[in-house]
Amino acid sequence: MFWRSVVGKLAVTILLLVCFVLFLLTIFLLEFFENFHIQEAEEDLLQTATKVSVMVENHEDRSLIYETTERVKDPASKVIIEFSNGDIWASDTNDSNLTAINDNWFTKEMYIQEVLNSHDPIKKQIEVPNQELGVMLVGVAVPNTDAAVLIYQSLAIVDKTKAETTKIILLAAAVAIILTTIFAFFLSTRITSPLIKMREAAFDLTRGEFNTKVPILTHDEIGELAMAFNHMGRQLKFHINALRQEKEQLSSIVNSMADGVITLSRSGEIIATNRPAEMFMEAWEFEQNIEKSDGVRKLPKELLALFQEVIDGEKEVLEEITIQGRTWVMIMTPLYDQSYIRGAVAVMRDMTEERRLDKLRKDFIANVSHELRTPISMLQGYSEAIVDDIAETKEEKNELAQIIYEESLRLSRLVNELLDLASMEAGHLTLKTEMVEVEPYVDRIYRKFRGVAEEHHIELVLTKNMADPQAIFDPDRIEQVFTNLIDNAIRHTSEGGFVKVKVENDQNGLSVSVEDSGSGIPEEDLPFVFERFYKADKSRTRNKHVKGTGLGLSIAKNIITSHKGTITVKSKLNVGTTFNFQLPKTDEI
Repeated sequence: MFWRSVVGKLAVTILLLVCFVLFLLTIFLLEFFENFHIQEAEEDLLQTATKVSVMVENHEDRSLIYETTERVKDPASKVIIEFSNGDIWASDTNDSNLTAINDNWFTKEMYIQEVLNSHDPIKKQIEVPNQELGVMLVGVAVPNTDAAVLIYQSLAIVDKTKAETTKIILLAAAVAIILTTIFAFFLSTRITSPLIKMREAAFDLTRGEFNTKVPILTHDEIGELAMAFNHMGRQLKFHINALRQEKEQLSSIVNSMADGVITLSRSGEIIATNRPAEMFMEAWEFEQNIEKSDGVRKLPKELLALFQEVIDGEKEVLEEITIQGRTWVMIMTPLYDQSYIRGAVAVMRDMTEERRLDKLRKDFIANVSHELRTPISMLQGYSEAIVDDIAETKEEKNELAQIIYEESLRLSRLVNELLDLASMEAGHLTLKTEMVEVEPYVDRIYRKFRGVAEEHHIELVLTKNMADPQAIFDPDRIEQVFTNLIDNAIRHTSEGGFVKVKVENDQNGLSVSVEDSGSGIPEEDLPFVFERFYKADKSRTRNKHVKGTGLGLSIAKNIITSHKGTITVKSKLNVGTTFNFQLPKTDEI
């Protein structure tokens, strides 16, 4: 399109600039000439009024004054003289607009009185009844007398002069715009003609015609640009051929490998990648908040040191990198051009799954071994004590048997919880949701723990806010969450402390908060409280003989997640801990 071309833009720019200047100049000239014409008319009327005032001052013959006034004034104006004795005389005029004005109107409007009270002549543009344009009024006082002279004429005379001036100025502006348009198109065409040829040559280059040359028509900057363009074409042809050969070589290497491959130049620029390598780079750029560039891509700064070590040391380097929770093993090897290192090739393998399975195996064996060792050791020790008759009395034997029974329960609970957690994480958890009356449900749980809290001298407080009396969830599973949270709060709170349970049910869903005044959880342990076998410092346990398995919170989180809810924890050491969980509102049973 014409408006998108350089010719159009340059011509329109020149034209708009000239039009803008002419517009401002026209406004200023019109304003200037309008004021000039008004000032000239006022000065002319003032001179006439001054002459008439001199005659009134020096002559007493009124007929002479009247005759002389008619001679010196403009026929299109009108003179009003008020003598000292109050007589008023008005001259004739050939302006029909002024003839219709009553001479006494100026007296009523106090203009004559204003002239007499002023030391200087007055100049005004006033509106007159039954006059569309108004009149220009000039008044002077006769020196040493109480007489005054008023001269006025219609503003139509000034407007007529202004209209003629405006016509001349607009005509000149129109001529200037026409000449500027012709000049702008001529100049822009001369300047842009070589540029158009360069554009056509550039299109030829994009089609692979690298032998295209631009004719050098001038020896100015545009001519130098044409020379540089021709040189660029030759260089581009050379480099394209070199890159094509390099690309074919690298493509055969990269496509034959299943792992991620990045080929690098000596400067660290990425030459070629395959899909696994692209996934690695995208994950890295996302984690480091690096905007993906459409131009030449380079290695991240963190890997440039590894690359430099390969280039400088001319040796293979092995590095393990963790990005976005995935583990990559990178092997970077120098890439030779005969004896010269021209870059490097990095091969990456995603080892996330292997590392995860290995860690799970080690953690599971360590945690289960640790958790099973204590109850098994106690079962073995106390049973040996009974067998060896160390306990002599019946009471001692009953006490040892009671300990063995409690540890067997603990061992059974650990095995059951492991089975439950494994089932949940495998996605085999089946929820039996139903419509539950929340208030009696919560009261029943509160009564279950009230006796335990009183036994340990802990204040258990229940606060309820039931905007909606019913909610849909699995009552058995949610009771398991309540039991775990309240039991943990009681066990980790000292005598004289409190445990506050707050339950709210409204249009947003069920919200539960369990707050205790216990010893709290260290800040460094907070991110891990919902992991399997998590246990904080054992010194936090109020009752040394009642210890958890470290699976309760992990099970609670799985239950809440299965309900599409959320569970969070806030804690301060030596202040207390607050667990919150929310279940969203749902109509599905």
